[in-house]
Amino acid sequence: MTAKIIDGKIIAADLRARVADEVARVKREHNLVPGLAVVLVGTDPASEVYVRSKHTQTQAAGMASFEHKLPADVSQADLLAVVAKLNRDRAVHGILVQLPLPKGLNTEAVINAIDPAKDVDGLHPNNAGRLAGGFEALSPCTPLGCIILTKSVHPSLEGMNAVVIGRSNLVGRPLVQLLLNENATVTIAHSRSRDLPGIVKQADLVYAAVGRPEMVRGDWLKPGATVIDIGINRIPKEDGKTRLVGDVAYQEALAVAGAVTPVPGGVGQMTVACLLVNTLRAACAIAGLSKPAV
Repeated sequence: MTAKIIDGKIIAADLRARVADEVARVKREHNLVPGLAVVLVGTDPASEVYVRSKHTQTQAAGMASFEHKLPADVSQADLLAVVAKLNRDRAVHGILVQLPLPKGLNTEAVINAIDPAKDVDGLHPNNAGRLAGGFEALSPCTPLGCIILTKSVHPSLEGMNAVVIGRSNLVGRPLVQLLLNENATVTIAHSRSRDLPGIVKQADLVYAAVGRPEMVRGDWLKPGATVIDIGINRIPKEDGKTRLVGDVAYQEALAVAGAVTPVPGGVGQMTVACLLVNTLRAACAIAGLSKPAV
């Protein structure tokens, strides 16, 4: 039996369509246009592609999109001044500073400067703390996307054994909190965990976010497990080009798992769609409106 392939493209397109419907509704009923501001420092090619995609999808959803491109040698003070201006701008409901920042800039200070109500990346200590406490918060987009993908297979995650491999602030840690909110039983594992294959073998749900190409092998998996591959790694091909692979050995996983996300075409598609969700939620919260139906 081959695993079901979880199609992130289709699920993300459906989510974007639902966001667009809600954006149209809040415009019509409350004269509110959600606005997302993206700040890009420097000319990192991967970041530029990502920012372009965000701009296109924000506009397609009927939202206002504001782009701020700053040179790589921008001073910390000037970058913080841009953030402060966006905090005050009433047309902006979501602020995203594209990471990683060039060397010499203090990422923590920049994240801390963003108004938590507009922190659509969910990285401000206020939001991270609220999420950890089980309170309403803006959650990081990639973990949010992972939960939506999982629920396309299992509408309820209650009581399921989940293993999260990776403990970054951007993915691993917030994903654990979101899974706990879904009443899953969660183990957080990482590169230092003893007998990682044995830990993974117990899991109904496996989330791989370590940044190591094809580290999770097929024989690590419990037969029928749902596998969400969050890794994006470029590895060289014989012709000198590169190919994208995840943190899971995909072909091996297909033979064992019940469902698995491909790379590309899985989690990556959901990240921008969830950014739109967060921007819409932030706009409604700032305007004192009820939570949108997405």
